Amino acid sequence: MTAEEVRLEEARERKKHWKRWGPYLSERAWGTVREDYSPHGTAWDYFPHDQARSRAYRWNEDGLAGISDRRQVLCFSVALWNGRDPILKERLFGLTGSQGNHGEDVKELYYYLDSTPTHSYMKYLYKYPQSEYPYARLVEENARKGRAGREVELIDTGVFAEDRYFDVFVEYAKDGIDDLHVRIEVHNRGPDAAELHLLPTLWFRNTWSWNGGKRPSIRQAAPGVAVAEHESEGTYHLRAEGAPELLFTENETNHKRLFGSANPGYVKDGINDHVVQGSRSVNQEQAGSKCAAHYRLQIGAGQSKTVHLRLTRENGATLERTPEVFAARKREADEFYATVIPADLSGDAKSVMRQALAGMLWSKQFYHYVVRDWLGGDKGQPAPPNGRKNGRNSDWGHLYNADVLSMPDKWEYPWFAAWDLAFHAIPLALVDSDFAKEQLLLLVREWYMHPNGQIPAYEWAFGDVNPPVLGWAAWRVYKIEKKRRGVGDRAFLKRIFHKLLLNFTWWVNRKDAEGHNVFQGGFLGLDNIGVFDRSAPLPGGGHLEQSDGTSWMAMYSLNLLSIALELACEEPEYEDVASKFWEHFVHIARAMNTMGLWDEQDGFYYDLLHRPGQKELKLKIRSMVGLIPLFAVEAIEAGRIEGFPGFARRLDWFVDNRPDLTEGVACMQTPGDDGRRLLAIVDPNKLRRVLARLLDEKEFLSPYGVRALSAVHRADPYVLNLDGQSYSVPYEPAESSSGLFGGNSNWRGPIWFPVNYLLIESLQKFHHYVGDSFRVEFPTGSGKMLNLAEVAAELSRRLAAIFLRDERGRRPVFGREEKLQRDPHFRDYVPFHEYFHGDDGSGVGASHQTGWTGLVAKLLQQSGE
Repeated sequence: MTAEEVRLEEARERKKHWKRWGPYLSERAWGTVREDYSPHGTAWDYFPHDQARSRAYRWNEDGLAGISDRRQVLCFSVALWNGRDPILKERLFGLTGSQGNHGEDVKELYYYLDSTPTHSYMKYLYKYPQSEYPYARLVEENARKGRAGREVELIDTGVFAEDRYFDVFVEYAKDGIDDLHVRIEVHNRGPDAAELHLLPTLWFRNTWSWNGGKRPSIRQAAPGVAVAEHESEGTYHLRAEGAPELLFTENETNHKRLFGSANPGYVKDGINDHVVQGSRSVNQEQAGSKCAAHYRLQIGAGQSKTVHLRLTRENGATLERTPEVFAARKREADEFYATVIPADLSGDAKSVMRQALAGMLWSKQFYHYVVRDWLGGDKGQPAPPNGRKNGRNSDWGHLYNADVLSMPDKWEYPWFAAWDLAFHAIPLALVDSDFAKEQLLLLVREWYMHPNGQIPAYEWAFGDVNPPVLGWAAWRVYKIEKKRRGVGDRAFLKRIFHKLLLNFTWWVNRKDAEGHNVFQGGFLGLDNIGVFDRSAPLPGGGHLEQSDGTSWMAMYSLNLLSIALELACEEPEYEDVASKFWEHFVHIARAMNTMGLWDEQDGFYYDLLHRPGQKELKLKIRSMVGLIPLFAVEAIEAGRIEGFPGFARRLDWFVDNRPDLTEGVACMQTPGDDGRRLLAIVDPNKLRRVLARLLDEKEFLSPYGVRALSAVHRADPYVLNLDGQSYSVPYEPAESSSGLFGGNSNWRGPIWFPVNYLLIESLQKFHHYVGDSFRVEFPTGSGKMLNLAEVAAELSRRLAAIFLRDERGRRPVFGREEKLQRDPHFRDYVPFHEYFHGDDGSGVGASHQTGWTGLVAKLLQQSGE
């Protein structure tokens, strides 16, 4: 085993807590629901960026390139000042949901470059302009652009002209579970010498103001050495190379600046005011709950300077071994990734895969939100508004979050999202299947899952409904780990299966309005894909029978069937449960094909609008909604069927004796390739018809994957006239012009990795049944015939190509930005966006959503480039 694999095993067996410290600090804690105590739930306005430097957080801390212990008691990050900015750069800046012309958006350039799963080695890059940061200009120009214009990014403002910026590389290396070495390497990329104030900062999260208890302290023990003491967490020592001046203040709210009232002592922004304004706002007695080492670095043109620090339990520890520790941890990281990343990938593809996995690992965050306390308020603090008792998340009082969780994007979405997290688990399982399993299990624990069985969606509305993909994720993580370790974790599979039974029952009881096995669910994570907001009451009343909602439930049934059969291999009683989920699947699949969702003329699935006293209306939008039925497929091995004679008899009896229920469902009796049986919503004939559209470059097929909306709606938008109101869905390949769901995501044309990944997997499963003889045109109309495994591989390569250099050396993800494409200090640092332009593959939406876009690592691992 590699050294990193040994650490993972020691952590798994609880011999050593290697994951105690990690990148668990958020990129943004301001503007979150947790910190919102406003009367009307206006989180962005209640706690804006301008207050973040001065106001103590109630729930979570944030910082630049930061780390914390897993309970976020003690935090460390980097602050910077170029001598021109009005404030220290202590955290990333971005526009709020109302300021951004396409919703919230971070306006910084930063990169997660490397991390091992135990965080024994980590590397982060932040690009800091030498000119004044254009805070106001970014707000003004994005407002002026409006929804019809593209987003104005930091690079568009000219602050990187002539390379007048600093590259700030921050690295961490562990020499023990509580011994962290820090290296900060600053490069002046500009043509002239420049000064940078570098302030590595150590502080305690403020818990005493809300929960009582003794305030912890950090004090100077010697020149360049600070000692942090906490009554329950013990003592840490921070040693800063070169014995710089240490500045001290308290992590307390600046009431004078924010509210005009007196401050009881030193405050959170005391170091900021001292460095930027020269104020006497730091504690001359060299003690507080927040401390920064103040370096003033004079860096020549094209030159660099490096600073080392060490945070450790060990009293008197020096920095002598720091270079040796970094060399060892970096070498061990390379050795570990050599076991994960295929050797036959190109150097560029290996780099992309490693950065994708680094982004997954850096996107962990200590997420703290106790809804009961948030609803009721804290002692000694202003009472929450009365409306809170019946407002947002008021029926989730049982929810108690205080865990390290995988975030979609630690700036744009610094909160867990249930269906995002399911996809995160897949690439995470390649490097740390224990963490992947822990994440899935957390969502179904009793302090997360609602007593009625619903899984919490995300903090803006825990009661929203996300696609039920946890069963799929659990099954995939189990199989990935079984393949890597040679043995599957049946205890995990059993634990999560029993909880998923509760969630499945919630879906059946709550989302099948007429009891016909046709499901609603609301927006189901697809935001603005519908003609109107699918999570709101429909115009004129009624309900929407959703092709995607129903298909997700069919897929869920097959996921749980597969898990039950696996468990039945050693515990036969699960065989009966497998039969139950097979029957659920048959009922749902029949409904999909006989209740009006399938359109025989178009060869496609659509949503169906039911309104009281009126004829049902088929919403003929060619979108991902009509492709999701492909996800409900399982090709069961002949041996697996034969191994369960009771299940096989039940299956055969049902097919022979209940043709009324198996009508329109893919034939389950005809053996396919190698004797496999097919369980699917679509039979091979329907599959051909749907694929003819999916693989048509004039419709769904892009050079970079499958679009969420057919390009036919570019020239021919779908229009619905209802009760005097006109609704339309046009093809929009990049940002959305719609304000639905804040307008910060768009399912009307771009390419999204999670659904593309499921399409690829579904085609692979169909191929396992139909074999090589089933061939389709790829692309439609080209005359080039491929089997479904080849189609899946080609789609995978198109998705990976978004990030890889093409024959001209350009990466589609960078779009037309020449500096990103050509500059050697930019071109190999790859961002993993939330979604991608449906025509040219450029990155759109959240710029650091490695979360589900990190699936590219799994695609590269299984299909190459």
